[in-house]
Amino acid sequence: MLPVIRRDVPLAPLTTFELGGPARFFAEVATDEDAVGALRWAADQDLPVFVLGGGSNLVVGDAGFPGLVLQLRTRGMEWRSQGDLVVLEAQAGEPWDDVVTAAVARDLTGIECLSGIPGTAGATPIQNVGAYGQEVADTIHSLRVLDRRTLQVRELSAAECGFAYRDSVFRRDPGQTIVLSVRLVLRPGEPPMLAYRELANALDGWARPSLAQVRETVLDLRRKKSMVYDADDPNRRSAGSFFTNPIVDAAQAATIVAQALTENLVRAPGEVPQYPLPDGRVKLAAGWLVERAGVRRGLRMGPVGVSSRHALALIHHGGGSTADLIRLAVHVRDTVALRFGITLQPEPVFLGVTWPQNPDRQSKPYPSLRGGC
Repeated sequence: MLPVIRRDVPLAPLTTFELGGPARFFAEVATDEDAVGALRWAADQDLPVFVLGGGSNLVVGDAGFPGLVLQLRTRGMEWRSQGDLVVLEAQAGEPWDDVVTAAVARDLTGIECLSGIPGTAGATPIQNVGAYGQEVADTIHSLRVLDRRTLQVRELSAAECGFAYRDSVFRRDPGQTIVLSVRLVLRPGEPPMLAYRELANALDGWARPSLAQVRETVLDLRRKKSMVYDADDPNRRSAGSFFTNPIVDAAQAATIVAQALTENLVRAPGEVPQYPLPDGRVKLAAGWLVERAGVRRGLRMGPVGVSSRHALALIHHGGGSTADLIRLAVHVRDTVALRFGITLQPEPVFLGVTWPQNPDRQSKPYPSLRGGC
């Protein structure tokens, strides 16, 4: 079945940045058959295809996208017991926070720390979304996907998804499959996981916090960082954290600590946030690097800037362009590279625009990046 195909549909209103040009063609997909029909039509027209979720992790170029954009509108959640566990299957178009809300209401542990993350369920495996010590990969049992080459529906196990930090096989090779539904394995009645220090400290007054208390605490922490959408929040036009936390070897992490001590950025080594990983590498805090490199919260460069509440969130104040946003993002990246020798990597997906490579470690950052608001 061929869904309705529209022409020249603005994409900016469908993204949280509210930036970017139109899609040459656009279709809303409500069934698997609609998706197959749309892909066949695009193949006949020799058009590239992009699948749009909630638009919360997307940077669209000012010229838009010359192909077909599909937006999945499939909805629904199904629950079934599997021994001592519960398997939840969420359709790809289901809003992610609705999935978390439903799991917490049923006292099912596994995704409570992922509360308040915007976007759809089908988008969460793409970048392996994570927050406050949890990743969606921790609970994924399998995915139902549409193979874009054969137009056949098949199942992928979690192992076949190639999950890594903010990464998956879908992100590395975006033209292969469309996620149709996500199956999560959740644990009834188990205590929440409080591995993240900020969250654990916020719950310190609770001896045995419930999943509902964890969810509300996570939402409160996110609101304080403008990471929960609020139409009245001046920081609302963003994609959350624009850069991922860099993962470096132990020697480079030690070098950063030594530099921070030498430059009086910290008073003790333990003040440099870092998280040892099982493979011996170390994850550093990108927000800490950004601020210590001299990029301040609330900094503004015309119609774009840095959130007043979170150094990793780049925001659009209105009336700007994607070119403005990328110019700011590149300046932030290059400022960190110049100061610490670490190249931050962007977290959003880029559509119709390319992320500039090769940071400039030689020239000084623009003076405006050093200032405040």
